[in-house]
Amino acid sequence: MRLRHYVLVTLFGLLALAGWLWLTMLSPYTYDRPAHLPEIEAGEHAVFVYGTLRFAPVRWVVMGRAGETETAVLEGFRRERLDLVEAPDERVLGELVVVDADELERLDRYERLGIRYQRVPMRLADGRMAWVYRRLDEAARPAEVNASD
Repeated sequence: MRLRHYVLVTLFGLLALAGWLWLTMLSPYTYDRPAHLPEIEAGEHAVFVYGTLRFAPVRWVVMGRAGETETAVLEGFRRERLDLVEAPDERVLGELVVVDADELERLDRYERLGIRYQRVPMRLADGRMAWVYRRLDEAARPAEVNASD
């Protein structure tokens, strides 16, 4: 009887996790790309990741593949919670992943582009350019998001 209980609880937990992942990553209900954002250009895009997207399983869930990464450094910044803050003498260690336009759109959804984050081009320590997700200032965030935080 106890084993049956644990199996049911585990299955319910996995079902809840699958539902949350679908709602967050794939459903049409939790994110509408803001109309003011430019269209994503076709082709490859380099993205510097420094948080949860450094982990292959997270990238696999978000993009549909883990992707190959290489270590990358962004100079003049430090990580502060969920964002990067300018700090002239510091650096952020992260990963560089190359994605196609569809994968970039999935990353935008995951990061809630235009609602919580902005995607900006930045020069890495080795001179390459890459997209970097940075938190939007409170004043720049949509009013309905500010009210719910």
